[in-house]
Amino acid sequence: MHEITIGRIWDTSPSPLVFRVLVDRLWPRGIAKVRAPWDEWIKDAAPSTELRQWYGHNPERFPVFRDRYWQELTAREHQEPLNQLVRRAETQPLMLLTATKETEWSHLPILRDFLREIGHDHRN
Repeated sequence: MHEITIGRIWDTSPSPLVFRVLVDRLWPRGIAKVRAPWDEWIKDAAPSTELRQWYGHNPERFPVFRDRYWQELTAREHQEPLNQLVRRAETQPLMLLTATKETEWSHLPILRDFLREIGHDHRN
């Protein structure tokens, strides 16, 4: 599996070979879809609206958010979007993107860890 990195939608890719994927449930304001600086949008890999609103990017809630989001990721309806991301990471480096200001408190580190885990399971 290639490297999976995380970043904000305004971050530039370290390489043109990196496949950039927006994994937010909502489309970022002020960005025209025809000029999006990423290759694909997979909103079904993002936390549910209910979980996202409950969390509100409150760092004190992050441990509980992590557990709840991990549970969502293991749910059946998320399997195809996640498998799609794993397949992509098997062929080239992948950069997960969000419009959130602080990526360390976003869903991206959790999603990256989850993808690495299921990617490892796919190889075994």
